[in-house]
Amino acid sequence: MEVVKTISIVLILIGCFFFTTGTIGLIRFPDFYSRMHATGKGDTLAVLICLVGLALYHAFHHGAILDSIKLVVIAVFVFLANPTATHAISRAAFRCGVKPWTREENK
Repeated sequence: MEVVKTISIVLILIGCFFFTTGTIGLIRFPDFYSRMHATGKGDTLAVLICLVGLALYHAFHHGAILDSIKLVVIAVFVFLANPTATHAISRAAFRCGVKPWTREENK
């Protein structure tokens, strides 16, 4: 029981790490597209890992198998929907004339 609890905690901490790196990318990157890339990839992976950790915790610690299945279904939905939404937002920005950053702009 303690091994599963430790694995759950490690997965949740890894997910928090990916949330943090996505946030740092949002703050530090120079243009809209690279910021969308950082947050889209980081948040998708972070949510997936955190929800799997929570599902493991609920399945083995509380015995709530149905809750764990629901968490995994939510994780799969986010894993499919988040990249699609990021792509749609980036495509809309490109069509509206948001230009990608180039090194020549800073010289």
